[in-house]
Amino acid sequence: MPIISIRGVPHQYDLVGEGTVLVFLHGWLLSRHYWQPLIDLLKTDFTCLSYDLRGFGASQPTIKTAEFTLDSYVEDLAELLTHLGINHCWLVGHSLGGSLALLAAAQLPDRVAGVIGVNAGGGIYLQPEFDRFRQVGVQLVRLRPRWLQFLPFWSWLFARSSVVKPLEIKWGKQRLQDWLNACPQAAQGTLLTSTTEAEVHRLPQIVSNLSQPLYLVGGQRDEIMPCLYVRHLASFHPRFRAGEEIVWELPNCGHFAMLEYPELVAQRVRLWVNQATATPQTAS
Repeated sequence: MPIISIRGVPHQYDLVGEGTVLVFLHGWLLSRHYWQPLIDLLKTDFTCLSYDLRGFGASQPTIKTAEFTLDSYVEDLAELLTHLGINHCWLVGHSLGGSLALLAAAQLPDRVAGVIGVNAGGGIYLQPEFDRFRQVGVQLVRLRPRWLQFLPFWSWLFARSSVVKPLEIKWGKQRLQDWLNACPQAAQGTLLTSTTEAEVHRLPQIVSNLSQPLYLVGGQRDEIMPCLYVRHLASFHPRFRAGEEIVWELPNCGHFAMLEYPELVAQRVRLWVNQATATPQTAS
């Protein structure tokens, strides 16, 4: 797989297809691999770029000064796009990757044509819930004995965690490996910096000022990012306020829509991007 050094950190990426560019941004403790079923369905019509964010998957930092804030990840993305000669693209972000996509769209308005969030939302800060979420997250990062990878039960468990439709066991193994391999500083840094009250409240401000199209996919049985949070964030977008339906909810779907229903998500992505391309964007 091709590798590029971005601000001193080697990043692994995949670039396939041709046409309008879609850039896929993965979520916390994950990697680019989870986009593959979706990319396989879209690469005949679009150029698809996926990569491992710094500190996750195969993009492991070799320097101690690496940053792990959403703003620093936007800088990485901008440099990657420049290196690959991509001047115009859509961003497709899952969970934390959805927040990154929104921030990148705000900071790179001339390069980002639109945003599609998958199981992504937010903007509501409930301190007790976020405190518990951070405590659990920190423990997930700290307690990662390597021998777990040799116990089949854990792959089986990860294939059923946070989803409604059990995933193939290969995805359970992939999630287990990505959890074990994530850089501790990256895993904890992204968790703590992206869930502060200021950062959570920044998302609605970004969405309300976004000039590009925004579409969000929600899972009606997603316990990590419930549709309430998805719709709340969508409500700040100018197109939502103008009466346009920009949220699509999948019944019987958990937190991994692109793995649980790849065909349906691919159809929706194709529809949204082609629709926006056919209809010239007007300033809001």
